[in-house]
Amino acid sequence: MAKLYFRYGAMNSGKSTALMQVAYNYEEQGMRVLILKPQIDTKGGGELVSRLGVRRKADLLIGPGVDVFAAVAADQAAHAAPLACVLCDESQFFTAEQAEQLFRVTVELNVPVICYGLRTDFSLKGFPGSTRLLELAHTIEEMKTICTCGRKATCNVRKVGGQFVFEGEQVAIDLENDVQYVSMCPQCYFRERAAFYARRAGK
Repeated sequence: MAKLYFRYGAMNSGKSTALMQVAYNYEEQGMRVLILKPQIDTKGGGELVSRLGVRRKADLLIGPGVDVFAAVAADQAAHAAPLACVLCDESQFFTAEQAEQLFRVTVELNVPVICYGLRTDFSLKGFPGSTRLLELAHTIEEMKTICTCGRKATCNVRKVGGQFVFEGEQVAIDLENDVQYVSMCPQCYFRERAAFYARRAGK
């Protein structure tokens, strides 16, 4: 039986790079893959962008109202070659319903689905898509990275204009409007958060 995989990690853990490597591995064996990217992630336009500089065009850009199960089924029907795997970048931006639809792809179409994404946002709250993937995935794998202090990084921190911020909308795409993200260990995260609110209070 095909499985749904959720491979999550903080920023800079190599998620997009790993996805493109998996796609390459399949294609090197003559197998066809389908790469999905949520439309809300405007970084790179219609391409997946790795911080290593590797880029690759997404096969389908998925808007919030798209039925992902129907889109994958339509792709299958349109190609003679069987679909070996569905690969999803920035999966935290899928809706909870779309995460369920990806699960149905594995169950009803018998096609493996590998999702890469963040588990939580810059305020340590879960994204709806990620939360549903954590609930449904057959296999959950953590992709690891490190904080500047050398400890394991599990938190994502937002910078605006070079300053750490801990308030704002859940979705703000990096490299737009002077927004950047860095990965941090919990110790450094809470230190910076305390400093942010101390500045806000004028202390």
